[in-house]
Amino acid sequence: MKLATFTEGGRTRIGVIEDARIADVSAVDPMFPTDMTAFLKLGAVGRKALDKALATAPRRPLSEVRLEAPVPRPGKFLAVGLNYADHIKEIGAKTPTFPSTFAKMSSCINGPYDPVHRPRVSDSLDYEGELGLVIGRRCRHVPKQRALEVVAGYVVVNDLTVREWVTLTPQVVIPKSFDTHGPFGPWMTTADAVPDPQTLAVRTMVNGEVRQNSSTAEMTFTCADLIALLSQAVTLEPGDVITTGTPPGVGEGFTPKRYLQPGDVVRVEIDGLGHIENRVIAEPNGTAFIDA
Repeated sequence: MKLATFTEGGRTRIGVIEDARIADVSAVDPMFPTDMTAFLKLGAVGRKALDKALATAPRRPLSEVRLEAPVPRPGKFLAVGLNYADHIKEIGAKTPTFPSTFAKMSSCINGPYDPVHRPRVSDSLDYEGELGLVIGRRCRHVPKQRALEVVAGYVVVNDLTVREWVTLTPQVVIPKSFDTHGPFGPWMTTADAVPDPQTLAVRTMVNGEVRQNSSTAEMTFTCADLIALLSQAVTLEPGDVITTGTPPGVGEGFTPKRYLQPGDVVRVEIDGLGHIENRVIAEPNGTAFIDA
């Protein structure tokens, strides 16, 4: 099943993707959650209500709605660096013996087809196509053998990075968290439709040119590894997102470096999960403000 957050007629709500249409489940039951996190917190009760609503939900063409990030504001947006051996080699880093984990601010979340800003303070914007997973059950200290039980579904992520700022600070939270630099989606493919998340092809294209072409089989630390590890430190909750690292082919790895420029179109696709596609634009002048 493909669960989406979409906006139509000035209202944002949850729907189910069926080919080129979306089933508007809240049109059947006005009490149905319109927020993905609230839906996930309902667990099996929510899934039963969804299945019932699907029987009579009106279908709308996808072309008539705007797809948002499946979880528009996750409580936690956790990430992992240096998780593909070839990527580690291309940037000259050492292979970690422990996952290199960090967080992205949830204010960076962006829609799957929305523009991303090249910041006015830097010219080193880079792409990182990744597999992301969405947590569906509250959990702590999850054993590796049960880790995938807490996954609600999988998404396509572009973990955009401002490389210049990586060199200016000892941590990567802010270089990874610029506004608009967390597009993901285009929907959440539920876990029951992904038998093995470690067998998925991941590709990133810039203006149609393939830059990254790998498989999640090449991860050093698997999805289950990461859930087991992160849940030792923090309570994972429904709607939390974990993005799992990028394969080789990022702009930083080329000589000369191939950072993104305004007008570039970045497409990240993962077999079975769909694709996201974002155009790079210069950061608009209107982004400067101070609220009263």
